[in-house]
Amino acid sequence: MPDPPADLPEPRTEAGRAGWAALRADPTRGLVALDYDGVLAPIVDEPTRAWPAPGAIEVLRRLAGRVGTLAVVTGRPAAVAVELGGLDSVPGLVVEGQYGAERWQDGSLSTPPEPPAVAAARSRLPGVLAAVGADPEVRVEDKRLALVVHTRRAAAPDAELARLAPAVRRLADELGLEVHPGRMVLELRPPGFDKGGVLRRLAAEAPGAILFAGDDLGDLPAFAAVEELRAAGIPGVTVASASPEAPEVAARADIAVDGPPGVVTLLAALADP
Repeated sequence: MPDPPADLPEPRTEAGRAGWAALRADPTRGLVALDYDGVLAPIVDEPTRAWPAPGAIEVLRRLAGRVGTLAVVTGRPAAVAVELGGLDSVPGLVVEGQYGAERWQDGSLSTPPEPPAVAAARSRLPGVLAAVGADPEVRVEDKRLALVVHTRRAAAPDAELARLAPAVRRLADELGLEVHPGRMVLELRPPGFDKGGVLRRLAAEAPGAILFAGDDLGDLPAFAAVEELRAAGIPGVTVASASPEAPEVAARADIAVDGPPGVVTLLAALADP
């Protein structure tokens, strides 16, 4: 096993160092799972333009031949992430979409029916936002299985998010949905789906060491799953694609890198024998 590049950050925890070493020593039994937005692709004002960072797809292709399971775990619909990122060019890649509600692999997509509560929220959410005088630049993304309120384009994105949150939560509570905050977003989705559950399921398919990389609050359940699996004896390492918009993620991670370019550099160290 070669030494990692000199500029590669060292895991700050003993458990993280053990997980990283175990994964590099035997990647063929391991699991590498990555968020899409903010990790493989930069966060941008227009989500349909969140294309992979330079080198991201190439390093995934190299990793695909080395690791036991390679997965993208995203809040986006799986088919959207595959098309936007050109992920179908990565052999054997698993894409867990909408926090594990959907799964894409080898060109086949598994997705559940639309939840009735989401359909009800779809018809009512615009009126809720209008009633509280939402900034005209606030938009609602319809993911069929969930709805996302985006404030990034608002005049004061963080303040607008905080102002809208009570009304959005009241609607969600009434319909039996959960509200999950993120980087200038509030997502309404049915209970029972998060990245922690996805990671536990994927870990059962790959019995070796685990790496999970994320950038936002929705990735913290996956960090918690890595920590739980480590306590059960399975080595693992958590990676933050660091951003000032979600400092909690870098504070929790074993390794913090500088956005998607840093993730590409880290994965290259694992991909190159």
